[in-house]
Amino acid sequence: MQPQFENAKNTVKTLSVFDFDGTLTYHDSFIPFLKFAFGRRKFARRIIKMVFPTLRCFRRKLTRDELKEVLIKTFLTDIKEEWLKEKAEAFCKAYWSKLMRPAGLLAVAEEINRHAEVTICSASPAMVLQPFADRLGIKLIGTTLEVVDGVLTGKIIGNNCRCGEKIKRLERVYGDLTQYHLRAWGDSRGDHELLYAAQDPHWRYFHTGSNKSKKSPIKITLKKDS
Repeated sequence: MQPQFENAKNTVKTLSVFDFDGTLTYHDSFIPFLKFAFGRRKFARRIIKMVFPTLRCFRRKLTRDELKEVLIKTFLTDIKEEWLKEKAEAFCKAYWSKLMRPAGLLAVAEEINRHAEVTICSASPAMVLQPFADRLGIKLIGTTLEVVDGVLTGKIIGNNCRCGEKIKRLERVYGDLTQYHLRAWGDSRGDHELLYAAQDPHWRYFHTGSNKSKKSPIKITLKKDS
């Protein structure tokens, strides 16, 4: 059965959007990827530089998006694009079974089988997540790393793909989201706007224990300007 929903005049196609980190995965993927790609010693030397920016973020003198930009600049300045893509492929192969939630993989497969439009929408760099999206056989929207002459500049193009930016990025790819029956899965503050926009939101759907909720509370409690 295809996930198409009838109204009085037409058939509405389903757009199924999955957050990645913490939703389809057990935890964040970007920091583990950096550790994998650079090795423990080089990773340790570089991550030390993040101590003061992180403290500034805790004190609200630096936003989460700004902290993300510092992290990318610290690790991914003057890095060859080809090297990063190779490391991303290797990371996916090495960490797939450790990182991915089986229930999440099953849900993605079910949406594909129902002929929905299916995509990951994540704040993590798209270049890092592309092998995961390819293996799942779905589309990917993520934070875009700037590349000049095959080398990463340490900057991102546009904004970090979280909160309201997720809606903007989805609209750029799919157009007016009201033309779809939007189904969404998320687990953090960065997914609130996405879940609020969905007719069928799922909050921490693949989590086990007391945090699991099949229907998102965001639909009721979140205000659009929050």
